Amino acid sequence: MKSDLQWMQAQVVALRDVTPTVREFELCPDGGFASGYDAGAHLQVQVMTAQGRVQTRSYSLVGEGDGSCWRIAVKRLDDGRGGSLAMWRLAEGDRLQVSAPQNHFALDLSAPGYLLVAGGIGITPLVLMAQRLAAHAKRTGVPVKMLYGARNAEEFGYLPHLREALGDRVVAHEGSAPIDFEAAIAELPAGGQLYTCGPVPMLEAVKRAWHAAGRPLADLRFETFGSSGRLATQPFTVRIPRHDLAITVPADCTLLDALEAAGVQTLWDCKRGECGLCAMDVLAVDGEVDHRDVFLSEHEKQATTRICACVSRAVGTLTLDSAYRADS
Repeated sequence: MKSDLQWMQAQVVALRDVTPTVREFELCPDGGFASGYDAGAHLQVQVMTAQGRVQTRSYSLVGEGDGSCWRIAVKRLDDGRGGSLAMWRLAEGDRLQVSAPQNHFALDLSAPGYLLVAGGIGITPLVLMAQRLAAHAKRTGVPVKMLYGARNAEEFGYLPHLREALGDRVVAHEGSAPIDFEAAIAELPAGGQLYTCGPVPMLEAVKRAWHAAGRPLADLRFETFGSSGRLATQPFTVRIPRHDLAITVPADCTLLDALEAAGVQTLWDCKRGECGLCAMDVLAVDGEVDHRDVFLSEHEKQATTRICACVSRAVGTLTLDSAYRADS
């Protein structure tokens, strides 16, 4: 449960393929004024899936705004919940509902040094951070470094823009070989901050390296995207004994959305698997849970006693507890 966003109409005025799987969208809101934003901000976008469901997606704003339009980039996921495919079906001139910019991943310019870590489409919120930090470093001399990982050379979207801003301080890692996060963190001055965005396995590796280095958790800032699971996205069944309910969660729907559609009230906030407000108790599992959040600890995930309903999924059947009753 959360207060409704204020939505506005926007038009797709330009499309550009940044990589073979990443498409950039230029969106101009009605009225011709696109409000400004800080590095790390995102838009909420409503999309219509091929199954006719309206879904809400969060997409990071890319680069500096021009006051009239916003730019976002979307990675096509053929085995996702359908939101990215719906976006890729859009053409210039199409219209959709968007929110004003929001920011839960803001850049703090008071640190003595910075490390940016991006994986794949996770580069999008870090483009403007890199540009802002390049200017900040020029003024103050604080060290800035970026690690950027992608599966292959074709998937390094925005690398020329990053090199233009940071030069050889951008280190590109191609392929599946592990990145030496420990060494990069060791170079960061005490009190320095790390900003990272990417798939859950990469974020977990960064968190482990940060913890092993004895760094304060408050200096690690991250953003994730909930589609990066271990298992293919598919329908699964959820039982809620408290409500005497059995719910099928479609492949193009989150567990949280399916619960709310069935009248099961659930607390939530970020919808990105970060805050933990939507975490629910797991009473039984007939199958396997695919944890896609970065809130639960590794121990909690292995124990399979809780699940973050906003992003995590399952194969088979889950039995969950809920603190709310449908008639409350």
